[in-house]
Amino acid sequence: MPHIAVIGAGITGVTTAYALLERGYTVTVVDRQRYAAMETSFANGGQLSASNAEVWNHWSTLLKGIKWMLRSDAPLLMNPRPTWHKYAWLAEFVSNIANYRDNTVETTRLAIAARKHLFAIAERENIDFDHVRRGILHFYWDRPSFQHALKVNAMLVEGGLDRRPVTAEEVKSIEPTLNGDFHGGFYTPSDSTGDIHKFTFGLAKACERRGARFVFDANVERIARDGVFCIGYTTSGADGQPDYRVVEADGIVICAGSASRHFAAMLGDRVNVYPVKGYSITVHLDDERSQVAAPWVSLLDDRAKIVTSRLGAGRFRVAGTAEFNGMNRDIRDDRVRPLVDWTRMLFPDVDTNRVVPWAGLRPMMPNMMPRVGKGRQSGVFYNTGHGHLGWTLSAATAQMVAETVSGEFRTDAALAA
Repeated sequence: MPHIAVIGAGITGVTTAYALLERGYTVTVVDRQRYAAMETSFANGGQLSASNAEVWNHWSTLLKGIKWMLRSDAPLLMNPRPTWHKYAWLAEFVSNIANYRDNTVETTRLAIAARKHLFAIAERENIDFDHVRRGILHFYWDRPSFQHALKVNAMLVEGGLDRRPVTAEEVKSIEPTLNGDFHGGFYTPSDSTGDIHKFTFGLAKACERRGARFVFDANVERIARDGVFCIGYTTSGADGQPDYRVVEADGIVICAGSASRHFAAMLGDRVNVYPVKGYSITVHLDDERSQVAAPWVSLLDDRAKIVTSRLGAGRFRVAGTAEFNGMNRDIRDDRVRPLVDWTRMLFPDVDTNRVVPWAGLRPMMPNMMPRVGKGRQSGVFYNTGHGHLGWTLSAATAQMVAETVSGEFRTDAALAA
């Protein structure tokens, strides 16, 4: 069978490797970190959320971004310093507003298909990832936002999602720990949460058991083709000096998150991924009172654009914000503080004495749809650009790209025969 190299060991790269292994391919995964899932797949919001499938290509998103531009604690923050990539991406984002409805419905369908694959993988490989299947509750503070959500809900239902409106009283009955005066909400019982890092790390180990090779601490510097693909990378040698090595492969799948644009350019393709930074805090529930006071149902606060997930008895993940600031990975206190304050306001009995902050770069395409499929060259494939839904969509897009790989190599074999 052909040898396929996968660039990137986050959730999309590892699920892609697994899907290729299932089809009998020899697989090598190359990543610049020392372990799998150490970047955007490390500490996200944790939601496996078909209910969050609404794409962002809407005029209201742009208006909010402009309004919030001077607020450092805003849910959506854009660094106004001009860069060609940022403004070219934004122009394409605006051009895709016309596709808002179709892309939202399609994303919903993809998310529903993905959960079946992910659950099956976890059971087959016996991966413990703090999976909680208590649904996701979206709540709204006022009537106008709830009315807009009714329109969004119609699209999600059209995509096949079981999601229903609930009253303010039902919001409190679904998640009794929630403190606030709400207008209403929407509840999706089939959505769930889990620790993306634990799942991806566990799946990488399963891939190794199935014969995959992982090359870590590898900075890919060159991709050339001389019959086969030659992927040149540097790693630290035994003496601490850079050591240049090469992986040869018959095909290559780019699953490199925000770095995918860079690798695509090496291969003659344009993949217009932009890094949109998100933040999270992991609240350690070190006492019984905090454990009782933290929610088990996953939440989304539409006003604050904050999501939550419960990761076992002892951890509570709170995540949100979108920051357009290039490849900046700084963890800013003025962006983390609103997550802590929000936790204190809505869950006053949760002790926030031990909070671990994190920031990651979501790889977003201008149309908010993942880039899945072939590149210009034969043997080049992409599974990237999942934005805020990589955890939710990856198990399905991995199957899609693996089928595309198989289709191309079957065609090549038939032509050769």
